[in-house]
Amino acid sequence: MSSLKDQLSGLVYSTDKGQLCPGCEEPVNSCKCAELSDRERLDSLDGVVRIRRETSGRKGKGVTTVTGIPLKEKELKVLAKKLKKTCGTGGALKDGVIEIQGDHRDKLKVMLEKEGFTVKLAGG
Repeated sequence: MSSLKDQLSGLVYSTDKGQLCPGCEEPVNSCKCAELSDRERLDSLDGVVRIRRETSGRKGKGVTTVTGIPLKEKELKVLAKKLKKTCGTGGALKDGVIEIQGDHRDKLKVMLEKEGFTVKLAGG
């Protein structure tokens, strides 16, 4: 882990380029950090979509999480919206993981298989 001095010593603004990205120190307009992280996430996937129900850290409320979908961030947002609409509930997209409120594993499995994904129900 880097020291506090190293974390705070990065260039934030340049008179030549304007505001800079803290990750790659390129101008914010031409920052490639999101694209690189998206590519890394896609490279680490094995092609199997996993659906699980989680309650930990949620005060007992159940959430269905969908991980391992081999789509880019924009396409993932569209799919998340479609899944939430099908289930008739809310949810979120966080770091490539789609979270849908409630236990909707069976509905999601059928829908994702229709979309052409290989799906596994993970967890207990």
